[in-house]
Amino acid sequence: MTPSSFVDAMAGLRFPDVFNPYAQVCEIHDRSDAPEIRRDNLRRVVEAAIAAEVETFWIARDLGYRGGRRTGLALTDEAHLPLHAGIMGIPSLRQATVGPAVRERTATVIWNMLRELRRPVFLWNVFPLHPHSRGDPLSNRCHTRAEREACRAVLDWLLSTLRPRSVVAIGRDAQDALVDLGVRSTPVRHPSYGGQTEFVAGVREHYGLPRGLDAGRQLSIFQS
Repeated sequence: MTPSSFVDAMAGLRFPDVFNPYAQVCEIHDRSDAPEIRRDNLRRVVEAAIAAEVETFWIARDLGYRGGRRTGLALTDEAHLPLHAGIMGIPSLRQATVGPAVRERTATVIWNMLRELRRPVFLWNVFPLHPHSRGDPLSNRCHTRAEREACRAVLDWLLSTLRPRSVVAIGRDAQDALVDLGVRSTPVRHPSYGGQTEFVAGVREHYGLPRGLDAGRQLSIFQS
């Protein structure tokens, strides 16, 4: 499988109450060519990760409605598309929605940490699409085990192609899912719901970084 055929396979995934950003158009926020833009963004990031021989995967649970649903990139909101492009050595990544770029709090903490690391990291989700509540497409729900198993080949291809030295599981849900899939990982706290300080400390410990500024101070600087 090539990065292009990988993205095509992603676009072919279908589940009830799940938005596939590589194949579907959000009638509220998307441009008419949004799926093509998100497919192109994903393909270019995968190609860049292969070329850079990324050493680490960060894997969270599933796409959120303010982040990956709009960008097609895990743990990345529209406000941080330029940073994602810069870290991966890509000239630019395009916004697929109309209106101003949307910022997501989790993505802000994630990219604040990645900016400190200054090295390419491949970001992904155990379930790589956006699961939502029935009748409420702009909501988040946890994917089911059946949905996760149906996408197992996607994660297996990425792991076998990129061959990371380590996998960081962001949050207990992601950690448990990776255990279920037989993937070894280092767990860190998810930065949402008061976990920001523990997330930053866990990532710093994983990479052997000095303690530095506290997470709250870092976030305020990054948002200013």
